Amino acid sequence: MQPTFNEDRTLSELDHVRISRLLQRDPRMLRNPAVPTGSPLHEVLEGADLVSPREMPPEVVTMYSRVSVEDTATGKRSVLTLCYPEDTDPAEGFVSVLSPIGAALLGKRVGEIAEPGSPGSAPPPLRILEILFQPEASGDFTL
Repeated sequence: MQPTFNEDRTLSELDHVRISRLLQRDPRMLRNPAVPTGSPLHEVLEGADLVSPREMPPEVVTMYSRVSVEDTATGKRSVLTLCYPEDTDPAEGFVSVLSPIGAALLGKRVGEIAEPGSPGSAPPPLRILEILFQPEASGDFTL
């Protein structure tokens, strides 16, 4: 059974517009097999509840949120920052929204499970433990 990616997702209107434009403006993104039409990221964009950045609940993962996560299979904890492709740096924990992990985290809440792939495939599901930084909660509504 495939996970449903748009359940319980909340996106800021600004994140929604920027990610949609990212996918539209770069033809390579449209042809990128990691982001096919009907992909988890497209499902998130199409099915999420949209709110203004000023109304974003502080427990929701938004772009440039820094989150503490736990691998549900091993219990290993890590800190990830959800970012745009140009800022990706896996060694520093910066994960692109175009990656399976990034798409799975976007719009999820603390305590929820982000499932980056279909059951049995890597990477494993991640439990969102804490949001260490969220731009909107810090008063930055344009990051």
